[in-house]
Amino acid sequence: MKKVIAIDFDGTLFENKWPEIGMPIAPNINRAKNEKANGAVLILWTCREGEKLAEALTACKAVGLEFDYVNENTDELKAEFGTDPRKIAATEYWDDKNVCMGHCGKEC
Repeated sequence: MKKVIAIDFDGTLFENKWPEIGMPIAPNINRAKNEKANGAVLILWTCREGEKLAEALTACKAVGLEFDYVNENTDELKAEFGTDPRKIAATEYWDDKNVCMGHCGKEC
């Protein structure tokens, strides 16, 4: 199974300025791009919808970060379950609420 990384947007890839787009968090963006270059599948895992989601995707693309999936599971998982479960399945979850990713100002 490939490495699948579900990555939150606000506070993880860009500073949390909801509903605006904050400044990019370069170390996390670069790490995500490196993971993708090394074969990981990236899922943008965010509560943003509609226009706000489109803005987030545009911001990511502007810094050279593109995702394989957006708020959906991989094709392999959908085939295995016969549906797209609401819960995103991944081998890693990157979120500002659960792990300090080096930009939070706290000792990691």
